[in-house]
Amino acid sequence: MTQSEDGARRLPAGRKAELAAYVAEVGEASVARLAERFVVSVDTIRRDLDSLDAEGHLIRTHGGAVSLAAAPRPEFGLDVRTRMQAGAKEKIGAAAASLVDDGMVLLVNAGTTTLALARHLAEHRELTIATNSLRLPAEMAPESVRDLYLFGGAVRLTAQATIGPVAFPAGATRADHEIQADLALIGVGSVSEHGGYWTSNLGEAGMLRDMMHRSQRTAVLADSTKLERRLFAQIADLGAADYLVTDAAPPPSMADALAEAGVEVIVAD
Repeated sequence: MTQSEDGARRLPAGRKAELAAYVAEVGEASVARLAERFVVSVDTIRRDLDSLDAEGHLIRTHGGAVSLAAAPRPEFGLDVRTRMQAGAKEKIGAAAASLVDDGMVLLVNAGTTTLALARHLAEHRELTIATNSLRLPAEMAPESVRDLYLFGGAVRLTAQATIGPVAFPAGATRADHEIQADLALIGVGSVSEHGGYWTSNLGEAGMLRDMMHRSQRTAVLADSTKLERRLFAQIADLGAADYLVTDAAPPPSMADALAEAGVEVIVAD
């Protein structure tokens, strides 16, 4: 039997199971690549991917699919990244919310993990929040917020975030309002034992560093796929944070480096 005959005779359910397993193994694949591998038409692959996405086995993207467990990349849109490591992000969000007391002033950056955090702040009251996330205001329970401010700047559409100064203008003839916070809750792109905290955008790196500096304490939020990696732009060294909230214990060498830097690791249940 030829490869073509085998592909044609393979039962759809069997092909879809193999397709889901293959995407899980490689992390990401295009429609064209999958059609070639499974010897079927691109239309058939598109239908299979739509079905597997609806069943929760993978994430359909423009032009292909990614594994639910793949490490998020900057070019993935926010809706795609929200569904990646979703369970871990919910656990991290709940654990990070336990660091928040009623009446606190919070600086919160844009990101899928901090969106999960926002949903776990519903029982809090009288919070003042400043953020660069265009999505976070809609996720907040109105009764939990006293005041909510959005930092201005250029808009990154894929991230649904603004990139600009951590400041609010006081007027044309006056300096910016000075601001400070009790706690910065910062979702990062990666955490490295020797390089600290990282993101993929230079402007974002500077903005997050400033959020940390303007807060009495900082909690970095990062799921375990982001540990032991580096991205393009360093935000800060390990010691810039007071807490690292994650879903799995860091490797021993990283745990030692975090302890030496004075960072408390909170592993979400």
